[in-house]
Amino acid sequence: MDASVTPIPGKVDTFLAQTTDFFYPLVDDPYMQGRIACANVLSDLYAMGVINCHNMLMLLAVSKDMTDKERDIVIPMMMQGFQDTAQEAGCLVTGGQTVVNPWVTVGGVASSVCSREDIIMPEGARVGDVLVLTKPLGTQVAVNAHQWLEEGGEKWSKVENGGTTIKTVTDGYRAATLSMARLNLTGAKLMHKHGAKAATDVTGFGILGHAANLSENQIEGVEMVLHTLPIIKGMVGIANTMGNMFQLLQGYSAETSGGLLMAISPANAKELLQELLLIEGKDAWIIGDVKEGKGTARIVDNPTIIEV
Repeated sequence: MDASVTPIPGKVDTFLAQTTDFFYPLVDDPYMQGRIACANVLSDLYAMGVINCHNMLMLLAVSKDMTDKERDIVIPMMMQGFQDTAQEAGCLVTGGQTVVNPWVTVGGVASSVCSREDIIMPEGARVGDVLVLTKPLGTQVAVNAHQWLEEGGEKWSKVENGGTTIKTVTDGYRAATLSMARLNLTGAKLMHKHGAKAATDVTGFGILGHAANLSENQIEGVEMVLHTLPIIKGMVGIANTMGNMFQLLQGYSAETSGGLLMAISPANAKELLQELLLIEGKDAWIIGDVKEGKGTARIVDNPTIIEV
């Protein structure tokens, strides 16, 4: 669902897990953008429980509108961020492709040779499990609000008139940047240790979109019911000010390099949350329940909002 898993012909219990992704820059810092891009690519492997990436290729498009000076400063910083995050993940970047494009884009390909036991297929959720999320929501709101602040136009005026301070925006932007750049590697390792039964990562379709997609893939008919939404501090107020633009509380606000969403037993979930906090100093949350159903997902009326 998140990565392709292909049996290698002639090799017993040997599979190739592989994924690719790329997108436009969304933060000002080229180095952090490189880190975010790499973390985002690797997250698709981690969502399948694959914790060892053996090879990465970097995909990079340089804007034709860049000056030589801009290119010579920005592109090496972006490449360095990508390389550093791959190294943090224990992976080598061995090549890739660079092209000239109207816009800058950055991403990559991640590959791993693994056995069946290395993979957690996204299909084993059972009624009675709970849903755990390992990163907060609201990155799209944070990035857009920061851009409006820098531009100082009509949208920023609307946000400011709605009661949001500059500090709220800058703090939210920093929190979103650091969250997007953080690897989901520890969460993936803990999925194995604590027996998670199905998982995905939360990206462009929002928390509800990915919960629905995960629910559809279960062997047992289930409904995934979300009762709690952990959101970067201040982003709910901005989203409410902007009307229905983001659909944050409706579960459809796009995320970039978001957290792992996993189905796991209640007892194991508590242990996983405690261990993740101990290892990384980061909270994760039980945000929902797996109930009987027909491959759907929903958010309860008036969900609990946790500002992070």
